[in-house]
Amino acid sequence: MTSTRTVSPAARPIGAAGAALAAAALGFFAITFDAVVVNVALPSIRRDVGGGITGLQWVVDGYTLMFAGLLLSAGALSDRVGARRALAAGVTVFALASVACGLASNLDTLIAARLVQGSAAAVIMPASMTMIGHAYPDARRRARAVAIWALGGSAASSSGPVLGGLLTALSWRWIFFINVPVGAVALLLLVRTPRSPHRSVPLDWAGQVTAVLAMGGLTYGTIEAGSAGFRTHRVIVAFALAVAALAAFLAAQARGRHPMMPLDLFRSRTVRACVAVGFAFIVGYYGLPFVISLYLQQMRGLSALATGTAFLPMMLIGAALTPFSPRLAEWTGARALVSTGLTLMTAGLAALAFAPASTPVWAIAALMVLVGLAGPLVMPPVTAVLLDAVPSHQAGVASGVFNTSRQTGGALAVAVFGTLLAQPADFRAGMRTSLLIAAAVALAAAAASTALAPVRSSRPAS
Repeated sequence: MTSTRTVSPAARPIGAAGAALAAAALGFFAITFDAVVVNVALPSIRRDVGGGITGLQWVVDGYTLMFAGLLLSAGALSDRVGARRALAAGVTVFALASVACGLASNLDTLIAARLVQGSAAAVIMPASMTMIGHAYPDARRRARAVAIWALGGSAASSSGPVLGGLLTALSWRWIFFINVPVGAVALLLLVRTPRSPHRSVPLDWAGQVTAVLAMGGLTYGTIEAGSAGFRTHRVIVAFALAVAALAAFLAAQARGRHPMMPLDLFRSRTVRACVAVGFAFIVGYYGLPFVISLYLQQMRGLSALATGTAFLPMMLIGAALTPFSPRLAEWTGARALVSTGLTLMTAGLAALAFAPASTPVWAIAALMVLVGLAGPLVMPPVTAVLLDAVPSHQAGVASGVFNTSRQTGGALAVAVFGTLLAQPADFRAGMRTSLLIAAAVALAAAAASTALAPVRSSRPAS
């Protein structure tokens, strides 16, 4: 007797949806992990391939700069070619660039590979979110899928410092090689997913080119000023280029038929406040690991693993509280929650700035928990407020602008703080100034958060 196994039509989409979600989460894990893990490996990279603090800044900022500069256009590219194809291309390029990073024999090659990594990360981010939207058309199931996708980033943030320390103990090159099996699994999962729909979406080439030139000029000028001085010819030219490119970008957005960042979006006070909060939060949240990682290893003599362990409480508290953030926002209101988170971040950064040189490492780790608490208290509610404040047809653009402001904040934080740390004899003074700048930015954002509008619970999920 021959039995025929029948697979119901509903079973196939569930398997395909699960594969799409897993691939998207792995992609998000990889790009978040690479933004976090490199900080604990910086001294080892410096010993191996040379370069001073300026070179280390470019190792971090080369990735973040391209991530921020290409993020808005990458969303349109994903719509043009389809999310599945865009995600596959982004993961493939990201894995190949990771191999190039791991094999780099000199600093210039490593920085160039990091630039390619950041470009691929900009493609992965919006494509992964779009994949989830296509795989889960039901709003409730989509919300759960997005929560699982977000856990990929949380897992990368919490495990990054310790895992980075373990890998660096073998060789710093392994923090990049580990992306290869992650990318391979993601690509195998994408084979099981159907082709994504695509549509003709115009690209704002003028806006894209001028945006990269503006951010690149500002970042280059700030980094080079640390070693060469602000009066150096190349620094002055870089800042002048940044100003001219910014003016051209604003003109392109105001007059273009299909701007990648419509300026009328900023007529909303809530949108302006959300973008400011996102920028300020990342200044502290990304700037702190850069500064403290160098301090603990160069000034206190800790290993990469011990340094990563010091960050573990900060990262774990954020990962543990993130699932409860929506309920906390319902109880207290998003405005109060965001303001509280930024105030805690301000207190933690200021306390670390004024901590004496003899402060035990465990006390430094405890103070960093205050900054870690800001993660679940700030990012989830401010994202919900932003999406609630714009029409549904502008949600994608608003999300892109918000994420671009965050990445720009991270790039500028590393550029400015690295400039302040450029003189080894004045490292502690530079560290104190960097942390106080981050604290002041967070405090200003806490004041700006009073402009956030309450979320309208009656609005349907987009």
